[in-house]
Amino acid sequence: MSIVEITNISKSFGPVKAVDDVSFNIEQGELFGLLGPNGAGKTTAIRCMLDIFKPDTGSVAILGGAMNEAKKDHIGYMPEDRGLYQDITLERCLNYLGSLKGLSPAQVKQSSEIFLKRFDLTAHKTKKVKELSKGMQQKAQIIATLLHKPDLLIVDEPFSGLDPLNTQLVKDLLREQHQQGVTIILCSHQMNLVEELCERIVLIDHGRTVLYGSLDKIRRRFSGHAVSVQTRDTLPSLPRVERIETINGSFKLHLAPGSQPQEVLRLLVEQNINLDSFKISVPTLDEIFIRVVKNEGEGL
Repeated sequence: MSIVEITNISKSFGPVKAVDDVSFNIEQGELFGLLGPNGAGKTTAIRCMLDIFKPDTGSVAILGGAMNEAKKDHIGYMPEDRGLYQDITLERCLNYLGSLKGLSPAQVKQSSEIFLKRFDLTAHKTKKVKELSKGMQQKAQIIATLLHKPDLLIVDEPFSGLDPLNTQLVKDLLREQHQQGVTIILCSHQMNLVEELCERIVLIDHGRTVLYGSLDKIRRRFSGHAVSVQTRDTLPSLPRVERIETINGSFKLHLAPGSQPQEVLRLLVEQNINLDSFKISVPTLDEIFIRVVKNEGEGL
């Protein structure tokens, strides 16, 4: 069942076409990546999805149909531009934001205490939000987004300002929400984290969809004719291998046209090369992102 269905939406602001005939769908319980460079149209697409903007053309279905006030209580949205009130205490801020989602003070207290403890913010709840560090405010914003236990969670750059320990904490939290059946839309420039968490993605650039689908299939689509080898031995020259590239302690073997990875593996074994790993080389999402966006830019 699709929780979000975006069908051929377009949105212009004066002469600027922010979103241009974009379509994608997100299935129930999916952890989905919404990607694109700055100014690509991601935020406009999200705002159309949430009925903040009306698309000029196309249609949006969310949680089974058109947006209404009741559905908003089932959605948690963490925008890239944060929305915490700076001059009140964190505790009061969470109480207010929770009340906007229909929670009673007792419900906010019960839910927030669990998250405050988990994010190591309990001792800071009586401080004004502006007195918290950037990383603490980021964690507080995540808590505010999760207080009402949303069925659909939209998080835009949730790892911004976090150290490695807190980044891992947020990753674990997103995985837990995913395992509990929450549908998650993750917007992030940190491609390595998207690779870890998402199975499907859409990449928007200049308002248009340029990549959409299974991350594994997209990687294979952009993979060259190469294998990646890890070994402590020195690699000899090999027939049917055009070039050997060293990358972070591994070797990338670029194969000649017509050669097969199995053939190269057999040659390495025959020459008594001790292999720690041997696999088909596929590009990282970072590499795909750069290649696609660069090609889109050059085509304009």
